Amino acid sequence: MRILLVEDDRGLSQALAELLREESFQVDVAYDGEEGLYLAETGVYDALVVDVMLPGLSGYDLVRSLRDKRLHVPVLFLTALGDVDHRVQGLNAGGDDYLPKPFATEEFLARLRALLRRNRELGTDMTLRSGSLVLDPLARRVAYGDEPVKLSDKEFDLLEYLLSHRGQILTRERIFNRIWGIHSDVMDTTVDLYVHYLRKKLQPFGYDAAIRTIRNVGYMWSDP
Repeated sequence: MRILLVEDDRGLSQALAELLREESFQVDVAYDGEEGLYLAETGVYDALVVDVMLPGLSGYDLVRSLRDKRLHVPVLFLTALGDVDHRVQGLNAGGDDYLPKPFATEEFLARLRALLRRNRELGTDMTLRSGSLVLDPLARRVAYGDEPVKLSDKEFDLLEYLLSHRGQILTRERIFNRIWGIHSDVMDTTVDLYVHYLRKKLQPFGYDAAIRTIRNVGYMWSDP
């Protein structure tokens, strides 16, 4: 799962990024509102963690801009402004939750996971399931029943992305931006190549056909 962290306090930002990475999240970091807005618009994220008081563009304005463009990624606001009026303002701006500073890391992680569970088809243990195929995004494990499915890191990321957006057509560009990043220098054909790899890994379990090719567009996961 990929998180965008927008926080101008570099010490806090580094600490939160390390915490999230220790919990097996992928993290991109921005230190001001304009950079955060650019990354949020061009990348593909499961959630945003946004400080309210940012240089250039406030967290509220950043999220309002995303909502105006119909980008509905979950947002957790972080701020030293913890009174009721500011919490209401954050929620009205399009935020999904609001965590005043200072906060305990356990509460931060719990609130973030709650947002992810509400936004995706996840069980309470945050696993993704398709029949007997089970993907644990935090432990980064895939199994068919009791049998492990061995995947490379990119194959795992691709399967997680397809499973978490089942029934949705994902363009090659969107998949590429999510798995490799918009600034990656790998070839455009990489998406098709890794779909081929993933299908081969899933074929013994009868799940290769779950990855449907949408001609000239991309791919879609369809539960068998």
